[in-house]
Amino acid sequence: MPHLRALTRAQGSLIRRLLRDRNVRSTEGAFVVEGVKSCLDLISRHAPSLHSLVLSLRYLRTETDADRQARSQLPACQFVCPDTVFDKLTDVGMPQGMLAVVRQPRWDEAQVFNQAKVLGIYADRLQDPTNVGAIIRTAAALNLSGVWLSAGCADPFGPKVVRATAGSVLSLPVFWGREFRIFSSYGCEMYSAVLPSADMVPIRNIRKIPSRLVIAVGNEGAGLAPDVVAASRVKFSIPLADGMESLNVAATAAISAFYFCGLPLDSAL
Repeated sequence: MPHLRALTRAQGSLIRRLLRDRNVRSTEGAFVVEGVKSCLDLISRHAPSLHSLVLSLRYLRTETDADRQARSQLPACQFVCPDTVFDKLTDVGMPQGMLAVVRQPRWDEAQVFNQAKVLGIYADRLQDPTNVGAIIRTAAALNLSGVWLSAGCADPFGPKVVRATAGSVLSLPVFWGREFRIFSSYGCEMYSAVLPSADMVPIRNIRKIPSRLVIAVGNEGAGLAPDVVAASRVKFSIPLADGMESLNVAATAAISAFYFCGLPLDSAL
């Protein structure tokens, strides 16, 4: 059984700053995952990425033998603290007494682009962390090449985004602060998801896709920036029922990605 060390005040302060400050997360190259299920999943699937594990006394009193055994295999440092201290660390309303400090993954963007087939999502200025997290989770579930986030997007390693990704932020390449112009330099086409109108292509009319494609989706209120739309070879829409003006952006990304995943490649493109 791994030795549990007492959490120091400095360590607790760092965890709080990791939860609240994107600059600290960037400087430290780390982020925080909260909750028993999420942490145990990390131990099972991404143990080398864990920097440390923090447990409350309340959690230890109710820990199952199976969970204790899983934790015993973890090479990372493990810390314990009183319940009152743990409750001040957490970002959730009802803390479960377990959180992990996790190393941010480092992805090779050029390697992703150099694959023979690329299908990814570009998110333009998405500010709702739940939407960003849902898009990352969808992209991972559909085995897409990656997700690219503009500088105006919520931080993919922020606590609300991390919860919404359900752990997939560690398994899918995600690049933050990217300009859409990078795609053309790697020979990737861009298709923009826009509101239905007479001059837009209904998504069902698209029968083939290029082998290197990025789907662009835009800000929750303003949509895609005009220069993103202008740079897109195809502007498509998802037909909606009468009276419905738009879909949630995460739903748009999910429907579009699922549809394009099932299309054959156009050898002429």
